[in-house]
Amino acid sequence: MERAHLVYSTFPDAETALTVGEALVRARLAACVNVIPGMVSVYAWKGAVERGEEVVAILKSRSGLRAALAEALKERHPYETPIILHLDVAEADPGTLAWILAETGAAPG
Repeated sequence: MERAHLVYSTFPDAETALTVGEALVRARLAACVNVIPGMVSVYAWKGAVERGEEVVAILKSRSGLRAALAEALKERHPYETPIILHLDVAEADPGTLAWILAETGAAPG
């Protein structure tokens, strides 16, 4: 049975995240992408500690699209090593799950 699935990613700016997010929604790999601006990150990269402004993107999808969504995100992402964290959803409201499944092309239950 298909389950709701979330992907957490970060982008350098809101416009890039929105552009990538819209492409993924249009491709029906995600039902929705939330873009949250105003994040400041501290991270280790190639032996140095860096700081940078980023935005968070939370992609709402379904478990059956996990690999395809990750691949499409990598192809469109501007970072050399994009952050792609899969978050398994233990449970979703039935209406929310039905919406995600419908918008991502899943066959009705």
